[in-house]
Amino acid sequence: MNKLSILAAAALAAMLGSAPAGAQTVLTASSWVPPNHPLTANGLVAWTREVEQATQGRVKFNVLPKAPVAPPQTFDAVKDGVVDVSFAVHGYTPGRFVLTKMTEFGFLGDSAEAISVAYQRMHDRHLASVGEHKGVKVIGVFAHGPGQIYTVKTPVTTVADLQNMKVRVGGGIVNDYARALGGSPLLKPSSESFQMLQSGVADGIFFPNESITGFKLTSLIRHGTLVPGGLYNTSFVMMMNEAKYNALPKADRDAIDKVSGEHFARLAGRMWDAADAAGLKEIKAAGIEVRTASPAFVAEAKAKVDPIEQAWYNEVKARGLDGAALMREFRAEIAKVAAGR
Repeated sequence: MNKLSILAAAALAAMLGSAPAGAQTVLTASSWVPPNHPLTANGLVAWTREVEQATQGRVKFNVLPKAPVAPPQTFDAVKDGVVDVSFAVHGYTPGRFVLTKMTEFGFLGDSAEAISVAYQRMHDRHLASVGEHKGVKVIGVFAHGPGQIYTVKTPVTTVADLQNMKVRVGGGIVNDYARALGGSPLLKPSSESFQMLQSGVADGIFFPNESITGFKLTSLIRHGTLVPGGLYNTSFVMMMNEAKYNALPKADRDAIDKVSGEHFARLAGRMWDAADAAGLKEIKAAGIEVRTASPAFVAEAKAKVDPIEQAWYNEVKARGLDGAALMREFRAEIAKVAAGR
């Protein structure tokens, strides 16, 4: 027995000696937009670096060179553990998310940071408890920059110019908006935008300024119409596999939480505001004709899309929420964030 004890002790010592000095958890992260896109480089990757720093290197990430699933499948990929961390567009899976539509309505403001931070606060107060993100750990919710109108051939100066125009959209409320404004919406992921415009399948696209350059569309687009307050917005969630998060030591979970929530929403919003400003500069430098929508255009567009928001009130009522009150609070929160509070 004494000999066996000595051998066991020696084996244990050897195992401990070969273990790394600082044990690490390596998580897989995935993005379905190019590595140099701000959403990847200044959103996803920037956040993973913050986590690595916050956990003193105990949590690290392997950012995959290519997404293992198509964009609409990303939420389930994270929930099911195909990847540990990624982001998704709620509108890519029609009918699945209802409450998140609140940040997709138009004319909310000109700053992605203000909208994203206000959205995160509304999520924490009202939306999280309803459980639409059940199965994942929500890192943060956010919106891209204000959605604008870009076309290949025909400039859009009046709502009538959108009549029968084939427009690529990202799903959700913008799909309904395009139809209400007289267009023919084509629901496709942003990664397919270039091919759709180049082939003539789409006549135009509803996109934030950043995405025109981010998806290399400046050679195809000839006209842009900027809508004050944004014609629409797109709702995103950054998320982590819930089981992987729960398996982490409390100190690491706490560290991740400190760089999540409103902190991440602000990071994402600032990223998009900066990218939009740079994108618009490139758009103009490329010779694309850019105009600002007239007050008459905005008034007519609002009148046509307002019933869509009214219809949403009935959708959320089934979940025990007052949609009109939510939107009043949301808009007030956006104004509060924009004022620096």
